[in-house]
Amino acid sequence: MANQKLKLGVNIDHVATLRQARGTTYPSMVKAANLCESAGAEGITVHLREDRRHIQDADVRTLRKSVGVPLNLEMANAEEIVDIAVDVLPDEVCMVPEKREELTTEGGLDVAGQSAAISQTVKRLQSAGIVVSLFIEPDELQIRAAADSGAEYIELHTGTYCDSMVAAVMDAEHDRLIAGARFASELGLKVNAGHGINLQNIAGILDIPHLDVLNIGHSIVAHAVFVGLENAVREMRVAMNAYNGGQS
Repeated sequence: MANQKLKLGVNIDHVATLRQARGTTYPSMVKAANLCESAGAEGITVHLREDRRHIQDADVRTLRKSVGVPLNLEMANAEEIVDIAVDVLPDEVCMVPEKREELTTEGGLDVAGQSAAISQTVKRLQSAGIVVSLFIEPDELQIRAAADSGAEYIELHTGTYCDSMVAAVMDAEHDRLIAGARFASELGLKVNAGHGINLQNIAGILDIPHLDVLNIGHSIVAHAVFVGLENAVREMRVAMNAYNGGQS
């Protein structure tokens, strides 16, 4: 089968982290998004957290008007944030778990345990014309619950695989990611993946079948400190070109 084009969504949250550290108006989120687009990114992702630690409401509204590729808004299932999403109308929403004290998103959303609330929000977002993705672990229970919620996409949490330094853990999680993607595809879900992906571990990620988008942020922004944002995006885009979709 011909190679499946795997798309890159660049999360630019940590450009905003740098801005918020000093309370300045720079670096510009719009310029960051534009540079990512010019370097080959097929999507821009931002996470509007309840504590507003990096991305601000105004960023989401400005990016919605300025980006030329799909805008993916990561968010908790919180009424205030859902209201903003329905008003701003990003192309896609990815619902994630969120805790105030965490450094970054830790683990996947418990869709099975919050099925009624999540399904209600999925329907509300879809009624506004927004595509919905659920950020989950590669677990059959959660994948089936995601399908039952009506969401079009899941985003597989790759952090356990990417962050582990133990070979046995990496191997087991690698197998779980592959099996989870296959199961999701069988249920009619589209599959994205993200969290912790960098140039050193991406080869294993490319073994996961049925992928549509990889959402990558921290490693690209960190690499950009040394090589510039456009080059960092281009290097990741080149590293993804070997993907064949695992469809054969």
